[in-house]
Amino acid sequence: MILAMVLMAVTSYLIGCANFAIIVSKLLYHKDIRDYGSGNAGMTNIARTFGKFPAVLVTIGDFAKGAIALLLGHLLAMTIGGFTEFPFYGEYIVAFFVMMGHCFPVFYGFRGGKGILVSAGVILILNPWILLILVAIFLVVFFATRIVSAGSITVAVAYPILTLIFGLVGHTTTVWWDTLMALILGGLVIFFHRANIKRLLNGTENRFGSKKK
Repeated sequence: MILAMVLMAVTSYLIGCANFAIIVSKLLYHKDIRDYGSGNAGMTNIARTFGKFPAVLVTIGDFAKGAIALLLGHLLAMTIGGFTEFPFYGEYIVAFFVMMGHCFPVFYGFRGGKGILVSAGVILILNPWILLILVAIFLVVFFATRIVSAGSITVAVAYPILTLIFGLVGHTTTVWWDTLMALILGGLVIFFHRANIKRLLNGTENRFGSKKK
């Protein structure tokens, strides 16, 4: 079981390190997205710098790796760990380390993205209904403000609240642990958006579709 947990952590981190914003910008344009725009290795910066098509590729890649990490964690737990069911703490291990890999990729000098898409991929496997609500919240905030970071920060705050509500309504035995994990993931997203929060408060955050200030 210990070996399975260690393998899950290492594998999830390495999967997270496959930062598709960096990969796409280097493969298609022979450039590093971190040298342009906001300097962030994420979908929004890709869209502003190179356009919609590479942004779609990044969205699919970063979202998929969160889901793949969790599915692979299930496989490792069943085959190596001997579990009949995937333990709830295994989900925490996968979610945390795939986020760490995305935000601090060892292959790219520990300079990665902010974790919204990869965490969405994780949530898809954990609770697709919560993800559906979060996507709806994001779209409402985004279309109201045209600011991607405002939507991202809002869903990061909403995630632990929704997790708690779903857990209490569904009488989930691990509701408080699940809420704690949601708080950690949401807190990480907010932490990586701290510069965006400062610009939002100052009224200088860029709106999607406008030129980068």
